Amino acid sequence: MDSRAANKSAGAGPGRPSREVVYERLYVQTAELRTRLGGLPSPIEARDIWRGIWLAEAHHSTAIEGNTLVMQQVQQLLDQGRAVGNKELREYMEVRGYANAADWVYGHGIEPGDWQTDEPITLTDLRHIHKLALDLVWDVDPHPSATPREVPGSFREHDIEPFPGGMRPPAFTDVPSQMEVWVRETALLREADAATFPEAMARSHARFEQIHPFLDGNGRTGRLVLNLLLVRLGYPPAIIYKRERAQYLRALQRADQGDFGTLGELLARAVLDNLYKFIVPAVAGPARLVPLPALASERISADALRVAAARGRLEASKGEDGMWRSSRQWVEHYLYDRQARRPTT
Repeated sequence: MDSRAANKSAGAGPGRPSREVVYERLYVQTAELRTRLGGLPSPIEARDIWRGIWLAEAHHSTAIEGNTLVMQQVQQLLDQGRAVGNKELREYMEVRGYANAADWVYGHGIEPGDWQTDEPITLTDLRHIHKLALDLVWDVDPHPSATPREVPGSFREHDIEPFPGGMRPPAFTDVPSQMEVWVRETALLREADAATFPEAMARSHARFEQIHPFLDGNGRTGRLVLNLLLVRLGYPPAIIYKRERAQYLRALQRADQGDFGTLGELLARAVLDNLYKFIVPAVAGPARLVPLPALASERISADALRVAAARGRLEASKGEDGMWRSSRQWVEHYLYDRQARRPTT
C-alpha cells in the first residue's frame, strides 16, 4: 500500500517558530553536531540511540501505510521475535522487513564499508533497500498483479493510476531513465545552503514518490531512502509520525504542484526532533551547551526550561538563532535549587 490517499494542511501552529527560523536552526544545530559533538555517532558506539530511532521509525512509517501493530507489539516483535496479538501475518512481516531495511540504512549510511561511493546514493542502494523492506512480506503476500520480474528490488512493469491530486507517475518504460536522473540530482543536495537544504531534500523525496519506481512499497522505501540521504549528508534521520500522516500527505500533494515549502518544513522539524530527542542527549557530555529541547525530560519540559532561562533562573545562553542553550549540569543545579525552594509540609 502507498500513502497518497488523504490530505490536510501542514504548517506552523500558534507560538511555533516560523519556517525560516526552523531552517536556520536546522543548519546551525547540525553544524554544532558536526563541529562540537563529533557528528553522528556510529551504530556500534551508540547502539541505544539508534535503537530508539529504529523502533520509532519501523512503527510509524509502516503505520502511515495502514499497518495496525501498536508500538508495544512492534517492540516485542523486533526485540524478542514474538508476534504478539492476532494481526495478519503480513503486518508482522511489514514491520520486520522495514526494520531490517532501516538497520541497513543506519549502519551503511554512517559506515558504508564495501558500499562506499562518492555519491549520496546509487541505484544499487535503492534496489537493495526496497528488497530488504519488501522481501518478507512478499513471501507471505505478494502483489497480486506482479510479473515474475517485479519482485522486491526490481522496478515496476505496470503503469500507475493518477494520485488523488491529479499527478500521474511516468509510464513504467520511463522509470529506469528517470531514476538515473533522480540519482544524479541527489548529488546537488551537498551544495544546498541553510535556506535551501530542507526544500531541496523535500524536492528529492517528492520526486521519488512521483516516479513511484516500484509496484508496491514506494512510501516505505521513499522514507528509508530519505533517511539514507540525510545520514550520509551528516543529518539525523527524519521520522514522520503516524499522527502527522494527513499533514505529510497534504505536503506531498502540494509538492506535486511545485510548492516544496510545506514538506521542507515538516522534514526539517522531524530532523530537529530526532536531534533533540535521541542524538544530542546521548553524545553531549554533562558540561556541553546544547539546545534546551535536548535537555527536556520527564522531570521538566522544554517549555519550562525556556521560561526558567528567560527569567534568569536557569543558567543559559541565547544564540543568534534565537535558541536558548544550557548544559545538563546547569539543569540539574536548577532542578535541585527549585526543589530546595519548595516549602516542606
